[in-house]
This record gives sequence, structure tokens and C-alpha cells, in this order.
Amino acid sequence: MAAFYREIAQMVVLHEEGSHVVLAIDGFEMVMHSLPPGETTPRETVLETVLETVLTVREDSYMKLCLPVPRIAEARMIAARLGGAIAAPNKEWETRGFRACDGHDPEGNVIQVRQPAGDS
Repeated sequence: MAAFYREIAQMVVLHEEGSHVVLAIDGFEMVMHSLPPGETTPRETVLETVLETVLTVREDSYMKLCLPVPRIAEARMIAARLGGAIAAPNKEWETRGFRACDGHDPEGNVIQVRQPAGDS
């Protein structure tokens, strides 16, 4: 899969480990994770929302959309207002010059938001 995206979109490899690869082009990054051997269906986490509905967050996925944002705290409020979620501040981390936090969209697709490291 990584070779496909690298070639078809002329993406470059920013980072690669045994469990994942980070591809990028013009400010867009795609993180592709490998699933454990023999696993054919994603493990799912079920979250109950304040509306007492159930949303299935697809935590195991081959791709994760990483979006640049001015501030993670603002993105957290916007996501909540629009039916998604960004994890709590204690789940944020810094690496390679950015601060990041995972979340999900209103359909349960896992995303990541990123701001420059050192910005509050």
C-alpha cells in the first residue's frame, strides 16, 4: 500500500518503522499502520455519546488522515460541536516538530490534528 501511494501521488517517505510509515506531499501527510498478522477485521472501540447513541470508532485502520490546525484546543471544540471528538489534552504528544492528538470524525474514522511544536 505504501508503495502504491508513494508512486501514484509522488509522495515521499518522512518516517518509517516496522508498524507504520508516514508519507507526505505538499503539506499533506498520510500515516499507514500495519494490522497484526491474521487480523481480518478491525478491532473497534464503542463510545457512548452524550446523546446516548453509539458510535463505533475504527481505531485499527491502514490509513490515518493527519490535518494541520492552528491550535489543537480549538480543533477539539470544533470537533465536539460538529459530532466528532479530539482526545483530551493529556493524550497529546510532540515529535518531529509538531504537537499532535488523535480523534475521530462523526462517522468514527480516526483522524489526527497537528499544530507546530511549542505553540499553545
